[in-house]
Formats: sequence, C-alpha cells, structure tokens
Amino acid sequence: MKIGSHEFDLKNNTYVMGILNITPDSFSDGGSYPDVGAAVKRALIMVDEGADIIDIGGESTRPGHVPVSADEEMSRIVPILEELKKESDIPVSIDTYKAATAKEALDKGADLINDIWGLRYDNGEMAGVIAEAGVPCILMHNRNEAVYNNLLKDMLTDINQTLSVAKAAGIKDDKIILDPGIGFGKTYEDNITVLNNLSYFCETEYPLLLGASRKSVIGNALGLPTDKRVEGTIVTTVLASQAGYSFVRVHDVVQNKRALDMLKAIKQY
Repeated sequence: MKIGSHEFDLKNNTYVMGILNITPDSFSDGGSYPDVGAAVKRALIMVDEGADIIDIGGESTRPGHVPVSADEEMSRIVPILEELKKESDIPVSIDTYKAATAKEALDKGADLINDIWGLRYDNGEMAGVIAEAGVPCILMHNRNEAVYNNLLKDMLTDINQTLSVAKAAGIKDDKIILDPGIGFGKTYEDNITVLNNLSYFCETEYPLLLGASRKSVIGNALGLPTDKRVEGTIVTTVLASQAGYSFVRVHDVVQNKRALDMLKAIKQY
C-alpha cells in the first residue's frame, strides 16, 4: 500500500503510527501541545523515534468528550499539517469523522483519513470525500451502545456494513485498513475479548490496525493511570503483530518500535 510517498509492505511488517492529539481534553495527552511549534516538534521527535505515520487529531474522542465543530477542528489541525509537511515527508493521517475536515485536510496535503465511525456518521459523505481523493483510509468499528448478541460476529456484521458503504462510494479495496475499535462501543470485558481474538478479524482479508495505546482497558486491568500504561500498551502491540496486524497506533513510539523490532528479530532468526 502506498501512503503519501511511502510504500508499506503490509504482509511482512507491523508499522507504527504516532499519535498527535491537538486537543485540550484528550484522555492521555490533552493540552500537551498548545501551539503549532510544540506540536510539530513532537511530531518530528516521533519521526526520529521510528514512527512510520503521524496521526493528527483535533477532537477528543474519549468517553464524555465535548464535540467540536468542523471549523474548530480544522483550525487546530490544518496549521500543524501544513508546517509538518514543510519539515518532513512522513505520511500524515487525520483522525476525523467529519467530511468537511477530511476534505480540507486532504486539500492541504494529508495522506490518510482515520475515521472512528467507519463511514457511518454522515450517510456516506465521508466515503465520497475519501473516494474522490483516492487516498487510503482507516475504518474503525464503533457503536453508540455496547449491546451485542454475539460480540465478535456482531462486530463483523458492522464492519461488513462499513465495507458496503465504502464500496458503494467507490473506495477501492486496496485503500482500506480496518480497526476493531478498542475502547469504542465496548465494555471492559468486550475489549478483553477482542484483544484475545485479534486474529478473528483477519478473515476480512483487509490490512488491520490496532489502537489500544494507554486506553482504559489497560488502566482497568493494571489499576494504573494513563501515564503508567506503556508496558501494557507494548503487550497489545506485540499481540497485534503476532496476529498479523499491519499497524499499531501508539503514544509512546520508541518503546513500541523497539518491541516490534525485537519480535521481528526473533521471528527472523
């Protein structure tokens, strides 16, 4: 898969996506980057640490978050995107479920759209934007309520509905990455079940991304605050790689990159 100017070998590698939240209220790093310079500096540090993609988000999606308008989201994201593109050719993903934000970011040079609602938020408008731009997209599983008859089968049904929207809009199969959505529309027990069954979603035959970094499932399991969840995150990263996932989305790039490098060294021996 080509993302921006970079080629990704999705069958033989697990790539690291570094998280850059430009929000005052994100659950882990809200308010950490108060201006464009600080945000770009953090992005470049993650590049030096081994990030393969930078994912910029302008609205917190933690439980109980306050939604922001597309205009506010764009005002947070676009200046950083433009500055980062001047400094690096790193592929840049935009974490948004708003079609207007996605279109503006793509016009300003974004390479990938990461949609936490899997094209199901706006009756296909986002799908149309992505299809027109011809860029890759990450389509995450999500639900308004964590109510399931059979968790894994119901998730797969939801994912197939997302894929139907994508195909109807003209998004090509080779532009799609799927994310099982740890922490979204799921209880603690649901999240543990998904982590125990990561390979289940490989039957979709699409590349997969896991985004479990510092999330509450780790905090609840270990009884730790967000800034003490690095080791727990690394475990999920290794599980994802062993299950065949092509990407992990993380806050702590260097630690997760080293874990993946060690796992690869063991496998290649």
